Amino acid sequence: MTISPGTTLRELRERKPLVHQITNYVVMNETANATLAIGALPVMAHAQEEVEEMVGLASALVLNIGTLSEQWIEAMRLAGRAASARGTGATAYRTDTARRLLDEVHVTVLRGNAGEVATLVGTDAEVRGVESISIGLEPAALARGAASGLGVVASVTGPIDNVSDGKRSVAVANGHPLLATVTGTGCISSALTGCFLAAKPNEPLEAAAEALAALGVAAEDAAAGAEGPGTFHARLYDALAALDPDTLDGRARISEL
Repeated sequence: MTISPGTTLRELRERKPLVHQITNYVVMNETANATLAIGALPVMAHAQEEVEEMVGLASALVLNIGTLSEQWIEAMRLAGRAASARGTGATAYRTDTARRLLDEVHVTVLRGNAGEVATLVGTDAEVRGVESISIGLEPAALARGAASGLGVVASVTGPIDNVSDGKRSVAVANGHPLLATVTGTGCISSALTGCFLAAKPNEPLEAAAEALAALGVAAEDAAAGAEGPGTFHARLYDALAALDPDTLDGRARISEL
């Protein structure tokens, strides 16, 4: 296993991959800005008439089902099938629609908080809004079980992030509590996962872990000097843009379990 977020970040910034996102409209601006800040190019196309063509131009597809309508669900299915046909990676989360997408689309990485992933795989969990309150499994075991059961790389985010492909598992300890005080940081982690997958498509576990480490390091930098959630939010984009590939590996706290 070779995990080097700095190397992947450098390649990402050199390639500037297009990342197609059919995403939560509450945080569409945040995820687009985060994608730009990390060095990739976002396109937020969701019209059924163009999503299949757009997938053909993009290096990764991110499906975020935090806000739903039947039209968006159909657009996700069309884009997901097109992405599966050409081997483009995808991320998705939440219960019923996620299950439909998992049945019809070759999902590479499933990103969600512990409660969302636990609910999806049938484990006892309590989720309120976007917050994971309690789950019946330890996050590391949950990630392994979700990966094995669903045939994906499971990326379970929380105070300690856990990523697994069912055989290999890693923990990512970077981050800051202020991440939980700003709407959309989970969606940003999905968007950045798509960015890193675009740069590292053949190593999805490594790419998913590296994306979370990069966001975590940026959050640590953004929190330094932030007066609260508002200033932290603004500083987070600056911190993503300022990430240094040469020092990122040394700052990433990624451990194999």
